[in-house]
Formats: sequence, structure tokens, C-alpha cells
Amino acid sequence: MNNRESELLLCEIIYLKNHESKMFFCRTTTSRSTTMQEPQPATAPGMPYGPPQQVPGTYQGAGNYGFQAQPMGFPGGFGVPPVQNQPNMNGAIWMPIPPSIPNCPPGLEYLTQIDQILIQQQLELLEIVTGFETSNKYELRNAQGQRVYFAAEDTDCLTRNFCGSARPFTLRVIDNLGHEVITLHRPLRCSSCCCPCCLQELEVQAPPGTTVGYVVQNWHACLPKFTIQDEKRTDILKIIGPCIVCRCCEDVNFEVKSVDETCAVGRISKKWTGFVQEAFTDADTFGISFPMDLDVKMKAVMIGACFLIDFMFFEYSGN
Repeated sequence: MNNRESELLLCEIIYLKNHESKMFFCRTTTSRSTTMQEPQPATAPGMPYGPPQQVPGTYQGAGNYGFQAQPMGFPGGFGVPPVQNQPNMNGAIWMPIPPSIPNCPPGLEYLTQIDQILIQQQLELLEIVTGFETSNKYELRNAQGQRVYFAAEDTDCLTRNFCGSARPFTLRVIDNLGHEVITLHRPLRCSSCCCPCCLQELEVQAPPGTTVGYVVQNWHACLPKFTIQDEKRTDILKIIGPCIVCRCCEDVNFEVKSVDETCAVGRISKKWTGFVQEAFTDADTFGISFPMDLDVKMKAVMIGACFLIDFMFFEYSGN
């Protein structure tokens, strides 16, 4: 092999080595870039791009109240969409909004989850100072202190101050969405045992315009007695109070019993709130207990009976 052939062979070897190193570098770079990229998930046809969007669980339709419900579990597997803000008005926390239940009047779903309720009348400064009778307002709370309903009396000034506690009234019960769910109508009637033909009566509507029951006063010589009736005027329960409803330093209990008055079903209690409040105001506090499985319509009628008892026996200012 001469010198010319040796030089050509050496150049060919150098060229092949350089070419192989370039190919190896290209293959290495390509494999590294491939491993650095994350695999892209396959997108189904017609599916929107990006992560799924969650619908906020804010309840609308609160009217002038603007309340929202707190997320909370419910018995029987019911659930409520999550809510971002806890409803709070003047320090009051509202009970979470329950789901709709078949064959239940709208707004009474709250009553399916409670077996007792506290009714507290709000203090009115004008009434305390002047004795001028103002419209009654009530807060209805559950055992956890959450507000279930708000009730307000709808009467004119002349009726309140001329008729006093015997006045006819319309009481509107509002839920935490600002919807009127229960309406109570009390006509002008007598409450004396001397007039048994024209005793007290209260009509309960839920929702407004649909009668679900009545509270009827029964004649008795010394005991306050009432009958809870359904929309067909069928007797469902009895309410029996004590002979003396004015007691000091203790509660006044009205027992709720079966129609034959042999079985105790629940209780409506006028709570003792202290000497100062009892002596100078008529802002009363009541507690109602009933069976958890009692028909919600009858629970609403028992609430109406509590308001009627308040006006008949404990609403003394303005007379």
C-alpha cells in the first residue's frame, strides 16, 4: 500500500467516526426530549377542554333577606350543595336549607328534621317605654340555636291598641329564603267561658292559601283546652293547659295529648325569662316539643297553637 492509499484510508476512517458520533448525539437528544414531555391525555370527541368546572352552591332567591344556607348533612342520605358563606343576620345563624320532599308543603321541610322548636318574641323599645302596642315579631329556632323561621304580625295600629290581646291578626311565617311558608289567621272572637258559642279559633295555611289545619278552643269551666284539627275539621290532637296560667319563677306547660287525652304527644311551654322581663314586657319565650315523625302539617298547626296561646294568656300590654 503506497502513501496515497494510506492517506485515503485514514480520511475515510475519520469521516466514519465523526458521522457515527453525530448520529449518536442526535439519537440521545431526541430520546431525552421525548422523556421530558408528559403524555397528553386523549380528549373524547365533543368534550370541553380544560379541567371540569364546579357549579357554586350559592342559593338564590333570598329576596330582601339575602340569606344563604350552611352546608350540612341530613338524615336519610339527603345532601345540600356546598355553600361558601354562612348565613348570619344580627348574630343569628340560619338553619341549612333542606332538600324538597315529596308530598310536603314547600317550606315545611325544615320541620321534618326537628322534634322541638324555640319561639322567642323580640323586644320592642317603643312598647316598653310608652306601652304603645306594636306588631309582634318572633324568632323560631331549633335545638342548636339556628333560626328556622321568622314570624311577623300583620295588623293595623288601631286594631292592636283598641282590641289588645283579643285582636284579630294575620301572622306570616317566613323561611330563610324570604318566602312566606305559613300564614295564620285569627278572626275576632270571644274567649270567655260565658260565651261557648263564639270561642277562639285559628286557621293555619301552608303554603298561603292552602289550609292544613285549625286550632279550636274548647269550652271548659276552668281549664284552657284546645283541639288541633286537620284541613277536613277532623280532630287530631288535644291541648290542655293548667288552671292557673300565671306562675312565678317556673314554666307554664300546655300538654299536647291524643284525642282521647290518654297519651302524651308533646308539650307547649311558656318559659320563665326572669322577673324584670316578665314584669315590664310581654316578650315571651315558648318551647314546643313534638314527635319527630309527626306530620309536618300538624307540626305547623302546633306552632299556630303556640301563637294563639301567647295572645290569649300572655299578651297583656296594650289592654
